[in-house]
Amino acid sequence: MTGRATWAYAAYELTHAAIAPLRSVASGFDQALNNPHNPFGNLPPNPALQAGWRVFDELTRRYAKPKFEIDSVTLNGAEIAVHTEIVTRTPFCNLVRFVKSQPSDAPSIGSQPKVLIVAPMSGHFATLLRGTVHAMVPEHDVYITDWTDARAVPLYEGSFDLDDYISYLMKFCRTLGPELNILAVCQPSVPALAATALLAQDDDPCQPRSLTLMAGPVDVANHPTVVNQYSTSHDLAWFKNNVITYVPFPHMGALRAVYPGFLQLAGFMGMNAQSHMQAFRGYFDRLVAGDADDVAAHRRFYDEYLAVMDITAEYFLQTVEQVFQKRALAQGTLMHKGQLVDCRAIRQTTLMTVEGENDDICGIGQTEAAHALCSSLTEAQRYRYVQAGVGHYGVFNGTRWRTKIQPRVRDMIRSV
Repeated sequence: MTGRATWAYAAYELTHAAIAPLRSVASGFDQALNNPHNPFGNLPPNPALQAGWRVFDELTRRYAKPKFEIDSVTLNGAEIAVHTEIVTRTPFCNLVRFVKSQPSDAPSIGSQPKVLIVAPMSGHFATLLRGTVHAMVPEHDVYITDWTDARAVPLYEGSFDLDDYISYLMKFCRTLGPELNILAVCQPSVPALAATALLAQDDDPCQPRSLTLMAGPVDVANHPTVVNQYSTSHDLAWFKNNVITYVPFPHMGALRAVYPGFLQLAGFMGMNAQSHMQAFRGYFDRLVAGDADDVAAHRRFYDEYLAVMDITAEYFLQTVEQVFQKRALAQGTLMHKGQLVDCRAIRQTTLMTVEGENDDICGIGQTEAAHALCSSLTEAQRYRYVQAGVGHYGVFNGTRWRTKIQPRVRDMIRSV
């Protein structure tokens, strides 16, 4: 592998190392200003100095994988405790269940529809779907694909590509058994639809009862976005040379070829650079003013947004080629380990598509294209919904998701 990307990861790590002494000095200064015994702690310039340190810290520190932080939900007026457990461990993904504990004085939870939420493997951790999960947990038995940061997977675990992603989803469907409902958010719409088709082609009893695809690139020819155009404006050789690099030591996945999360994050932030700059400027002003609520909201968002994971090079390159450049599933040419994926085989699974009116990552019509591919379904097995006034993130998080979209998904699941 040649090109400037070869040394990108090493340069990234060296930058963190170079900034570390500055962070130490700034941290010590911040602690000194907060020390109640410091006679100069209440000087007028101090709030601005401390705000500057906070902004510097959040722009330069390494963000760890966040936690789901879903410890309880409310059901029928009662607070129900929630904890997570790993149902299945694999090298590149854990299947995680959100287990509700039944209090003795609460109404019976009873049998709830089983839902597998398929999280994207696109740079952010599955915790990006915290809001999605939180809205589904009270009335559903919820599972999620918790993908592993590729830099933490040793080379001896082998490779992971789009075929493996599809195989993982088929494995999870069989693990969870019949009566499963799948909700795929964004990028996994294609592998989730492919896995459902392959299960149907095998007449597998574990093919899902329903499949909800949300803001996913089933056919990127419909209203292509900047992301789609970027993927098709370069050949695979360009991507190999410019965005694929190797995990450095001492990470567990050292020497694994990856598309680094920090490059993906840089691309997304570059698309909305002005809004991010304004957000941090406003954050600085609110820190100075001591506006605790707005400060906490900013931190919650960016603690998640700036926490990124690496993706295996083979998965990234195969996705670029098959999903964005060749549109293989939409064209009816997608192969999975030598077998043609035929969405016409899907007859038992109810299909729902959800799109956002202002989605600048997955354009209108890209997800709905799944209905044309699943031509064997009856009209009663089809649900289509476009949410007005939301962008990509708003399809699966936020007020519109909780009040408009999730209730429709809930009702669809109960109708099948």
